[in-house]
Amino acid sequence: MPASPDFTARPLTEGTWADLEELFWLPGGSIVRGCWCMFYRRTGRPAADEAADMKAANKRALRGLVGNGTAPGLIGYLDGRPAGWISLGPREEYLKLRRSPVMKPVDDQPVWSVVCSYVARPYRGQGLQHRLLAAALSWAREQGAGLIEAYPVDKPDRSHDDFMFFGSRSLYEQAGFREVVRRSPTRVVMRRDLAARRP
Repeated sequence: MPASPDFTARPLTEGTWADLEELFWLPGGSIVRGCWCMFYRRTGRPAADEAADMKAANKRALRGLVGNGTAPGLIGYLDGRPAGWISLGPREEYLKLRRSPVMKPVDDQPVWSVVCSYVARPYRGQGLQHRLLAAALSWAREQGAGLIEAYPVDKPDRSHDDFMFFGSRSLYEQAGFREVVRRSPTRVVMRRDLAARRP
């Protein structure tokens, strides 16, 4: 019986940037290599010079964040190869959430947000999202986060894997998140208290 792949997670930094590029160019990455996890960090209309090529503008913007010392998420590796990505950080960094009908603030508590979880197609079906989320929770706690929230899909029909960037309700329930508000028939806001260790 073959050994299960070794999993590790590392923050996105200038030293791991090339790994994110490699990951996003794997099969299944057409959407992430357009957004570069900048959609919820932006607000308002793009500048004229950006609108012509938003993919390139988003990539430059994310690279700029990393260059300025922000670690906007974690890369997950299987046997040393980049296989998945999870984007998270303090909620106030995601400007577009403020006006979202579904994801607008629940209250004024300081909270971190998970806005994207992505696994490249060759690595799906191995439980990698669960391992990425567990690593993200540990990392957020190390950065001083006390509360973290997510905005998963909650509906009876299964969505295509390529469109499950918010993750499923069951993914977060298994990690100890609980629903705090529902503003959509198919989406919920869920939270976990990072100060309380799970039994």
